[in-house]
Amino acid sequence: MTTFKSFVALGLAMAALGSAPCRAVELKVSRDALQRTLKQQLFSGPDGHYYLKGNSKSACWVYADDAQISFDQDRIVVRVKTHAKLGQAVAGACIGFSLSPTSEVSLEPYGEGETIGFRNAQVIKVSDRKELNFLLSPFLSHQVPSSMKVDAAELLRKALEGSTASSGYKVTLERLKIHSVQIQGDELVVDADGDITVK
Repeated sequence: MTTFKSFVALGLAMAALGSAPCRAVELKVSRDALQRTLKQQLFSGPDGHYYLKGNSKSACWVYADDAQISFDQDRIVVRVKTHAKLGQAVAGACIGFSLSPTSEVSLEPYGEGETIGFRNAQVIKVSDRKELNFLLSPFLSHQVPSSMKVDAAELLRKALEGSTASSGYKVTLERLKIHSVQIQGDELVVDADGDITVK
């Protein structure tokens, strides 16, 4: 769950000012929220599968699913299960072999402008088959980190949308700049500053 309570409370406390700069905002994004983001962005296909080769109607295919996120010191580890039927399609069947390895990639979180991103991908574990790794390595190094990006400003704006109904004040985020992103316990802690308007 993303924590916005302190930010909203600060905005409401300054309501009498009309508008004010907001400094030293701290956002907390949980591991579960990141995992949901990844699944919504990347594993939104039928049955939560992301096809690296073929599709659900192909005789031979490769897909990844069951993405799990954990924190390891200052990095994020994404573990996915891969399912593959590799070989030659003959009369609607795949003549070859099946594999179901677990693959892992480690990512470094960072902040840029209003966005929480992930870079410096290090593939920790793939399969022992070159033909499968040819598909897995770019998937883990590129698609996974790009699908985990979080627009922190957009999340804050959505959280503030209900402020009028609950407080009578309209609290609007005008600007947000992320300075740092660190892992603390089971959360990403984002230090930022920004400007809000209260009407």
